[in-house]
Amino acid sequence: MAISTPISRAPYAADPAKSRGRRYDEPPSPSRNDFRRDCDRIIHSTAFRRLAHKTQVFVYHEGDHYRTRLTHTLEVVQIARSLARALGLDEDLAEATALAHDLGHPPFGHAGERALDACVQGFGGFDHNAQALRVVTTLERRYAQFDGLNLTWETLEGLVKHNGPLTDRAGKAVGRYAEHGVPAPISSFSRIRDLELWSYASAEAQAAALADDIAYDAHDIDDGLRAELFTLDDIACVPIVADILRDIEPGLDPTRRAHEMVRRLITRMIEDVIAASRRHIAALKPKSAAEVRHAAEPVVAFSPAMEKTDADIKGFLYPRMYRHARVMAVMEEAEGVVRDLFAHFIRHPADLPAEWRDGIDHADEHARARRIADYIAGMTDRYALIEHAKYFKTTPELR
Repeated sequence: MAISTPISRAPYAADPAKSRGRRYDEPPSPSRNDFRRDCDRIIHSTAFRRLAHKTQVFVYHEGDHYRTRLTHTLEVVQIARSLARALGLDEDLAEATALAHDLGHPPFGHAGERALDACVQGFGGFDHNAQALRVVTTLERRYAQFDGLNLTWETLEGLVKHNGPLTDRAGKAVGRYAEHGVPAPISSFSRIRDLELWSYASAEAQAAALADDIAYDAHDIDDGLRAELFTLDDIACVPIVADILRDIEPGLDPTRRAHEMVRRLITRMIEDVIAASRRHIAALKPKSAAEVRHAAEPVVAFSPAMEKTDADIKGFLYPRMYRHARVMAVMEEAEGVVRDLFAHFIRHPADLPAEWRDGIDHADEHARARRIADYIAGMTDRYALIEHAKYFKTTPELR
């Protein structure tokens, strides 16, 4: 079966007609189902537009051809919909989860997140997944009747749990949150609207999570080659890359050869997820979306061989790209910009824009720090540098 060949909706797919609904009741749309409506709300949000000017790996000064958070998100959406279509899942819910997954990232990518987390460590820390939930439930203010986007339970669940359960059945934090606990924005919202943090998310959210990995691997290779941080010969140490390159005409010009390799890598990874997921589904025989959530492991997954390949690619990219001296030098300066801005606004809250300044004089220390972190997290790379230049004598060029 071709990857793009649609199949009928599977019994384990999420069904918009059976959604658990929204926090605030709204009349149904006459032309869109609830999951499609979620997609549209995310696309029209302010936070989504800002992704165009937020760093993926390279800051925007590096050139117009490198990925931003927005272009990364669009690539994740495309792959997530491809996986959902092939597995009989709801494409709109897969898209909604993919569209929202990076809304909480601050400026300057993971460097900005590290710096902001350090700034608010005494006030609960900063986590981009938790921040994405804050964005769609509180910080977006577009509607007359409520704060946030009032997304469906299924989209919120997918946003929070796309990488797996956050707690065990007893409520103890697991995985990446085992040491410091589930971030307060997630745990507090889940008390209002139980997201069942102990279970897996829908198969659609699982597809979006795998799409994120596939997009990361492929486009970071592409951007790393473009930036000349490594060569095709270098990355041929990863077996799947070497295998793909052997099948590509050696006389092809280097740029086309690189793009052809990346294109074929994406295809292989998508095909692997589809085949492995069909095996998982055949073994589990889920008859509903609830059975997918309550399974002991994800139903949408890489095969063990491709899981190792994914780890091999990330293992190659980590020292040669993410920790490359050129990238690190820029990111260290970017972290300094975020730290400077946070320290300035803590000392001078009157310099915040009016809508962020409202009520801050009467806020306690925790609430004030969180408000300032929310403001900085919403900044684009460019705006953060503009704001820094207002208050400091020197601002790095980040080149």
